[in-house]
Amino acid sequence: MRTEMTRSLGVAGIVLMVVAAAAPITVVIANFPLILLESGSIGAPLMILAATLILLLFAVGFTWMTPHVPDAGAFYAYVHQGLGRRAGLGTAAVALLSYVLLTVSMTCYLGVQAGNLLALWTGIELPWWLISAVMIAVVGVLAHRRIDLSAAVLGVVLVLEILAVLAIDLGVLASGRELTPVPFSPAEALSGAPGLGLLFAFLGFFGFEATAVFRHEARDPLRTIPRATYVAVLLIGVLYTVSSWLVISGLGAEDVLDAAAASPDSVVVVLAGDVVAPIMRDVTQVLVVTSMFACMLGFHNIVSRYLFTLGRRGVLPSALGQVHPVHRAPSLASLSVTGITAVIVLVSALAQLDPVVEIYTWYSGLGAIGVIAMMALTALAVLRFGGRRDSGDRSAPGDHSATGVRSAPGAARASGGRRAGAVTLAATGLGGVGLFVVLGISLANFPLMVGGTVAAIVCAALLVGAFLLGAVAGPTRSAGVPEDGDAGAKTSAGEAAADAEVPVDGEDEDPEFTSDGRRR
Repeated sequence: MRTEMTRSLGVAGIVLMVVAAAAPITVVIANFPLILLESGSIGAPLMILAATLILLLFAVGFTWMTPHVPDAGAFYAYVHQGLGRRAGLGTAAVALLSYVLLTVSMTCYLGVQAGNLLALWTGIELPWWLISAVMIAVVGVLAHRRIDLSAAVLGVVLVLEILAVLAIDLGVLASGRELTPVPFSPAEALSGAPGLGLLFAFLGFFGFEATAVFRHEARDPLRTIPRATYVAVLLIGVLYTVSSWLVISGLGAEDVLDAAAASPDSVVVVLAGDVVAPIMRDVTQVLVVTSMFACMLGFHNIVSRYLFTLGRRGVLPSALGQVHPVHRAPSLASLSVTGITAVIVLVSALAQLDPVVEIYTWYSGLGAIGVIAMMALTALAVLRFGGRRDSGDRSAPGDHSATGVRSAPGAARASGGRRAGAVTLAATGLGGVGLFVVLGISLANFPLMVGGTVAAIVCAALLVGAFLLGAVAGPTRSAGVPEDGDAGAKTSAGEAAADAEVPVDGEDEDPEFTSDGRRR
């Protein structure tokens, strides 16, 4: 059974996956009003800029460490390398829980929005869970096949979304409405509750780690992953910053808070119809549905790659690490995600939970906290890993002796075997501080997100329990492999174990690269 996937994604393909998962039109239509409401100010553009800066700083260390982390487990693999196997397995469990919940929350919300659109156009009313079931099946079929098919679908949806957002932006500019600079004022951004505004601004970037998750399908991962990471963050950040400013200006700086409070789900839709054309209201409603579908597909693909990597590493059943012989995709892992999503949606529907007020709010709130926590842990992992490497590190590509994790072909050449530079460590440290601040704000406001203190405690217990279960229940480490992941600690037993191990991808070498990291 083959274990390598088709390397067909370039920078553009991976960026499409990431930005599509971020769901631009959904953020503009649904998230912007929430930023205004929760912050109580019109400083959303500056808050989005702050989120962009935090992620760009984080990306410096994230991309520096990429050559040393070949697995498509992204945050899990980074934490494994930097903080040790147990912390890595705990992070993997949190990742699976978080992204499954985000997938389910989007699936249920999509059922509601698609049902509303169907009723509006045809008068036919179907239960949300039935529509969600259809969406699960469609996503399952797309994700079962080659990744470039999913990328093609996401690419079409993403182009339409960005065109719609740009149409709204240009409509505001052409309308002659006053373009106020007040939203960029630090005093305005710091008024009200800036922490909550920053939190919701940060949520618009989810899917950020997908640049590394798809490394097994990247044509040249050592170059593609860093470029895709920076392009994705900058594209999302610039688009959201400019669009939030123009939405505020279009609604009027003096009236936008009242308008958002009166109808947060439709205020931007109404603006689109006013500044572009009446038909734009219908267009944006359709695109919100397609945007949610693209987001659902993006999260599904991320969970599938986590299962695939954990299967290859022996953490989960090895069958999950197999690749379909025809489609060259992790089809069994994808099928598992489809089944898990369907079961959770079914149980939630049988429990008669409201698909928006309860399922979407609770599940996405818990998933959001989990993703932010993983990012913060990843920043610590990069700092520890980058700070302890020295010029004497001669580990060859594929060496397991230090960490039990195979280094990428060309990793030694890409980093020179040296510790991270001062600029890299400083940028990562600042990004990590920002992430922990966002995490603290999120936890402080968690009861508001999930509907009460009791629900918040239960959700927090689920996250902590998932981490502990992953850390404790994971397989015993290989003999001689330091459990703390210390790259400098080599023992004769560890070296012997490394020599006896089978490479994690089932091959002696990466077929795409030579031993020094060059493409064949």
